[in-house]
Amino acid sequence: MTGGGDPGPPAELAPGVFVLFTGRGGGVSAPPYDTLNLGRGVGDDPAAVAANRRLAARACGLGAERLTWMRQVHGATVRYATAAPGPGVRDGLGPAEPPGDDAGPADPVVPEADATYTDVAGLALGVLAADCAPVLLADPQARIVGAAHAGREGMAAGVVTELLAAMSAAGADPARVRAVIGPHICGGCYEVPEQMRARIAGKLPEAGCVTRAGTPGIDVGAGIEAQLARAGVRAVSRDPRCTAETSGLYSYRRAGRTGRFAGFIWLAP
Repeated sequence: MTGGGDPGPPAELAPGVFVLFTGRGGGVSAPPYDTLNLGRGVGDDPAAVAANRRLAARACGLGAERLTWMRQVHGATVRYATAAPGPGVRDGLGPAEPPGDDAGPADPVVPEADATYTDVAGLALGVLAADCAPVLLADPQARIVGAAHAGREGMAAGVVTELLAAMSAAGADPARVRAVIGPHICGGCYEVPEQMRARIAGKLPEAGCVTRAGTPGIDVGAGIEAQLARAGVRAVSRDPRCTAETSGLYSYRRAGRTGRFAGFIWLAP
């Protein structure tokens, strides 16, 4: 994992399983996407994004064709990844919170999904974020890894639970799964209207909170941790960085028009 600048070296989550979170630094994008923006659906120069993705792949020790992406829509759809899409295809990530998706028309090659899993070695699952939580899962014994984009709505819809269910159907055991909750906006910063907090907390009580300003808030990390615990996942780590408070990470809530960092997980070839 990285401290928020250039991509650091991958971390070994378990024997043969590697993860990496990128930051803002070390890329080629111009402001306001400076510099390692990995999202194609946010208005950045496509050539710059392609170059950044090559840099991210290099940080993972993989070729760019070995990175997979999703067209994220703040839902709970899970897909199985067998190969990365070809060059030039478009993926997207909507705003940090609905409504809307700035990705443009749906892409026929990159399907809409907010979670993906694979048992293919050397294939990195990428999840884009700019306040939502990138959640990475692995069962090292079953050799199955997964990645989820879990923001307020996806969390409430159960995207992490759905990913665990899909991985379990493929042979994973939640008791063996190791989970990493990546950088995301913290509950102390994530102010929302009271009605919204009540709606989310009605589905997931652990996610309701009060911000540092004493206003209604949502704690996405706490909600995800509760879902993982109920699903039987015991080994959970959490990146402590808040995107809204960390200049080395992208934050839609802080900046509005901005780029996307990524979380990656893959099985060693």
